[in-house]
Amino acid sequence: MSISIDEVSFAAGNIVIVNGVSLTVEKGKVLGLLGPNGSGKSSLLRLICRLRRVRSGIIRLGDDDISSLPRAALARRVAFVEQQSTTDTQLTVRDVVRLGRTPHRGLLSSWGAGDDAAVDEALSRVGMQERAGQLWQTLSGGERQRVHIARSLAQAPSELLLDEPTNHLDIQHQLDILSLISKLGITCIVALHDLNLAAMFCDRLAVIQKGEVVASGAPEDVLTEDMIGRVFGVRAHVQKSAVHGRHHIQYLMD
Repeated sequence: MSISIDEVSFAAGNIVIVNGVSLTVEKGKVLGLLGPNGSGKSSLLRLICRLRRVRSGIIRLGDDDISSLPRAALARRVAFVEQQSTTDTQLTVRDVVRLGRTPHRGLLSSWGAGDDAAVDEALSRVGMQERAGQLWQTLSGGERQRVHIARSLAQAPSELLLDEPTNHLDIQHQLDILSLISKLGITCIVALHDLNLAAMFCDRLAVIQKGEVVASGAPEDVLTEDMIGRVFGVRAHVQKSAVHGRHHIQYLMD
C-alpha cells in the first residue's frame, strides 16, 4: 500500500476529532474522502502530512512510519493542496510553481536544470505553461487551483493530498480539476463534498462521520441510499448513469 492509516486518533484539547480511523490507499489510486462539515476530513489529511500529531495509531507511507521520517524526507514525498491559499506578494505563475522544488534543495544549493525541467513539466501537465509569466493575482479561481496542483507536482511527490480542491469553482473547472487529478497516476486522497463528482472520478471512497469511518470501498458499494440518508440526512435515489457508467445520485424533496 502507498498510504496506510491504522487506528489513528487525534484530539484538540478534550474534543476527539479523528477517532480510530483505519484506511489504505493503493499506489496510483484516488481515494475520495467524504463526510459532512466538521466530520474530520481536513484533520485527517493534516495528520497524514504531519501538520498535526496523532494521539494514537500509526500512519505509514509504504513501509515507513511517518513519525520516524525526517521532515525534509516527508516534504519531498507528500504534497498537500489546501482549500484556500493566497498571497499579496507579486508572484508569477512560474514563481509559485518553483516553490514546489523547495524540499529538494539544500540551503546552499543553486537552482539547476533539473529544477527547471520539473517546473516546466508540472506546468505542462496542468495546461498552464502559456501562463507561466502571468501574475498570480490575475488568475481565475480555477486557474489558481491548477497552479497549486502544478506546484505540488513540481515537488515530485509519491502521494498527493487535496482538501476540497473544487471548492468555490464553477462546474466546468470542477470537472477539469478532478479529471486532471484522476489522470495523474500518483496516489491521491481528495476530500470532497459533491458525491456525484466523487463517484465519477475516485477509485474508492471513504465516508467519515464524527471522526469515524462509517463506510469504505468502491463507489458503487459506498454510495447507497441508506448511507446518504444516515450520514448526510437527505433522501436520495441512486442509479447507474447511462452516460458515464458510474453511480449517480438524485436528491429527493420531502
